[in-house]
Amino acid sequence: MSNALADSSHPTRPAIAWIGLGIMGSPMSENLIKAGYRVTGYTLEQDKLDRLAAAGGTAAGSIAEAVRDADVVITMVPASPQVEAIAYGPDGILENARSGALLIDMSSITPQTSVDLAKAARDKGIRVLDAPVSGGEAGAIEAVLSIMVGGEQADFNEAEPIFEALGRTIVLCGPHGSGQTVKAANQLIVAVNIQACAEAVVFLEKSGVDLKAALDVLNGGLAGSTVLTRKKDNFLNRDFQPGFRIDLHHKDMGIVTDAARNVGAALPVGAVVAQLVASLRAQGDGGLDHSALLRAVERLSGASH
Repeated sequence: MSNALADSSHPTRPAIAWIGLGIMGSPMSENLIKAGYRVTGYTLEQDKLDRLAAAGGTAAGSIAEAVRDADVVITMVPASPQVEAIAYGPDGILENARSGALLIDMSSITPQTSVDLAKAARDKGIRVLDAPVSGGEAGAIEAVLSIMVGGEQADFNEAEPIFEALGRTIVLCGPHGSGQTVKAANQLIVAVNIQACAEAVVFLEKSGVDLKAALDVLNGGLAGSTVLTRKKDNFLNRDFQPGFRIDLHHKDMGIVTDAARNVGAALPVGAVVAQLVASLRAQGDGGLDHSALLRAVERLSGASH
């Protein structure tokens, strides 16, 4: 279906600007194009812009050019500093998007950054949702992400058709920053879960058990999880090609430990896993998938692959 046909069949579809075309952003923006949206994108790498154009999107030469005529601006960048860099300043989103636009930040950042962004945007007549996601690269490609949203109900309602083209579980969690708080909790659970799986893998292998058989039966019971389903092959094959990099999980563990400290919540196990993630990064494994926590357990156990 050409963009022209898509537009004529959906005359009220919002024009979308997409900023940040990385591991997550590229497949997510392509899913919107497949759903019939006009997407204009900007990112720092030319090959990612070429990929967007090949998928039927429009490559822009700057943030200002990308957002100028957009009804909805979606951002997907690594962390709070990048969100601030693309949002603020004369060349940023807030100065160049039109009044009345909806800015949806799908990055995983600190809740406070989301609150501050919403406040700054309000002064420009721009509405904001924080809408971080869970599901990793596979979830982005398959459009089955969980999307946790913070912001106003009316803005959420307007954005819902867009979210439905990107994910499966879409929930408004509360006011600005709430999506980021829930995402931080998500990252805590995922990291602890991966660590537990990694410890089980080393224990099973050192015991001489058939690892594939063991993981299959474990995943069928109470020990089963989405983490084990998604990461089982990573463990079995020692394939740590990044779906979600240790560097980013390190950033997220910093967010959750800091946010928990601010509200007075104790994270005793989470704090230990945060240190294990940090040590893996310090050993040069930051670019690997977070299932590479297995490597840290192997080192501690005197086993190596």
